[in-house]
Amino acid sequence: MNLLLWGTQVDESLFPVLDLIQEIGFEGVEVPVFNPDPDAWHGWRKRLDEMGLHREADTFCGADTNLISPDASVRAHALETLKRSVDCAVVLGAKNLMGPFNAALSVFTGQPATSEEWKWGVEGIQNLSEYAQNQGVGLGMEYLNRFETYLTSCGDDLIRFVDEVNHPACRIMFDTFHANIEEKNIGDCIRTMGDRISFIQLSENDRSTPGKGNVAWPGVFQAIQDIQYDGWLSIEAFSPKLPAANIWRKMFDSEEQLMRDGLAFIKANTLCPTL
Repeated sequence: MNLLLWGTQVDESLFPVLDLIQEIGFEGVEVPVFNPDPDAWHGWRKRLDEMGLHREADTFCGADTNLISPDASVRAHALETLKRSVDCAVVLGAKNLMGPFNAALSVFTGQPATSEEWKWGVEGIQNLSEYAQNQGVGLGMEYLNRFETYLTSCGDDLIRFVDEVNHPACRIMFDTFHANIEEKNIGDCIRTMGDRISFIQLSENDRSTPGKGNVAWPGVFQAIQDIQYDGWLSIEAFSPKLPAANIWRKMFDSEEQLMRDGLAFIKANTLCPTL
C-alpha cells in the first residue's frame, strides 16, 4: 500500500496506519521519501522490521533538484539529493528507490524534450544507478502523463530511456494511472516493457479505489500474467491530503474502505501472491 494516500507528512504519526494496513492483509508499504536525511528513517526501519512489513521507497524531484535543468549546478544538486535518497532507502531496508526522478515534476519549457535534456537525464540516472547498485538498491523509473512531465511521458519513451541508461540497477516501475491516459492499450504496453518491469502500481483512472473506475483491468491483469511477472503489486490512491495530485474532492468513503475493497478486487483478479 502506498502511504501517499495519507499525504506528504510522513512521520511517526503514521505508525497506527501501518497497523491497519497490515490488519487488512497487505504485506508491504511504499514509503515516500521527501526528507533526504538518512537519520530521519531509523525509526521507520525499526517499526517496519518489528511488523515484518516489506517496504519500498519513492521520491520525486522539483525545480531545484532537476536532472535536466540547463543549470549545471542544479543538475549536480539533483544528483546529490537523489544519492541521499538512495541512502534513505538503505536505512529503510528498501530494495528499490522508485519514481519519476529523471526530471522534475510539473516543470515545463513549452517544448518537447531536447536532445541535450535527454542526454542530461540519461547521464544523471547512469551515475545514480552506479551509486545505487553499490548500495544494494535498485532504481524503478516511472513515466508520468503529459500534464506532469515531458521527458518521458509514455511507455515507449521510458523503454528507450531505460535502455539507453543500460545499467542493471535501472528498471521500470509501472503505474496504471498514467498508462490509462497515455497508452492505446495498457496490456500491450506492459507486454512491451516485459522483464524491464520491477514493480507495478495499480491505480484507478481517478486515483480512487481500484476496480471502481474505467481502467481496462482485464487487459492489465492478463498482461501481468503474460510477462510472468512475479514481483509486488501496490495500490496507489490519492485524496485531497495530497495537494500536488490536484484532487479537490474525496472519491471514497474512507481510507480503510478503499484498502479493503481494493485489496479484495486485486485478489479476485490475479494469482500473484505478493501485494
